[in-house]
Amino acid sequence: MIRHIVANAFTLMIVGLIALAVVIAAGQRHFTGPGPLTQAICYRVAPGANLQQVSGQLAEMGAIGSPQVFRIGARYTERADQLRFGSYLVPEAASMDEIMDILTRGGASTCGSEIQYRIGVTRIDTLVRELDPATQRFETVVQFDAGETPPDDYARFIAMPDISLRITVAEGVTSWQIWDGLRQAEFLSGDMGAQPDEGWLAPDSYAVTRGQDRAELLTEMRARQEAILADLWETRADDLPYETPYEALIMASIVEKETADPEERPQVAGVFVNRLNTPMRLQTDPTVIYGITLGQGILGRGLRRSELDAVTPYNTYRIDGLPPTPIANPGRQAIAAALNPDDTPYLYFVADGTGGHSFSTNLADHNRAVARWREIEAERAREN
Repeated sequence: MIRHIVANAFTLMIVGLIALAVVIAAGQRHFTGPGPLTQAICYRVAPGANLQQVSGQLAEMGAIGSPQVFRIGARYTERADQLRFGSYLVPEAASMDEIMDILTRGGASTCGSEIQYRIGVTRIDTLVRELDPATQRFETVVQFDAGETPPDDYARFIAMPDISLRITVAEGVTSWQIWDGLRQAEFLSGDMGAQPDEGWLAPDSYAVTRGQDRAELLTEMRARQEAILADLWETRADDLPYETPYEALIMASIVEKETADPEERPQVAGVFVNRLNTPMRLQTDPTVIYGITLGQGILGRGLRRSELDAVTPYNTYRIDGLPPTPIANPGRQAIAAALNPDDTPYLYFVADGTGGHSFSTNLADHNRAVARWREIEAERAREN
């Protein structure tokens, strides 16, 4: 009798263990298998959120099939207490295991809202953008210029603790424009001291944090530009008319201001190199303008005859060679063009009305191209 009872108990135990193994295996498959999402979503882990709250919200959003299995799997993999607040992109069909990894790995938010502060040549503006998880593209929801009263919605976005902040510096802006733009960025902190040297701040997009020190950001910008120049200097063409990387940086800034077309930059650089080698004066308007404004804003009008005739360190109609400093902060492509210019016969260029330039090898052809450009300017003035 006792033997019979023991045998039955042993059998029941075996059956129970098998059933438990089946349940565990099913739960594991459920935890690691494809999830129910039919398209990507943004999910925000609020500061202080716990596993119970997160699992319930994910279930309501259709990202997981079972909050209980999600919590068990999180505890079993020892990630239950590792949730990081922020907004995260959860891809289509993501498993519970993958979702848990996304929410616990930390780092910058991968979804949600972003504030982009843009320092441009003619304006500074702020964009608030939100990622559409379905297309994975940012859509602008708020935009305003510096000096304008921000829209009401902006206060809500800037108050978000996990908002992504980014500062974008356009190619061709001056160091004063960057210095002034950072001064106006209310989400930064700290004194920057004197205006940075011209040309040494890399135009780029910079991820920043709330309260980041302005001087620290300027140091990063300088370090990037120094690294770019050093890297490209090593692969420069032979027989360039520059004795130092700094002279190449000056030339790159002129090329940057003369054309916004990346494909034209090596050709424009080739013209200026030809002029230095001839030798001829550079005769470029952007250097004259810089001598007037010193990079503090834009001139906003055409150059006067008296300004073209004035002898200043930046008037390349009146001085030989390069001006004493860069006239803006050139981007990597402009620096590359200055150090590897096109081998071209051209000595002249002028705008052609299409956004590009007409290049000439001699003064007679150049004068005809200038006359055509003057006709285009006059026609546009009549139309306006």
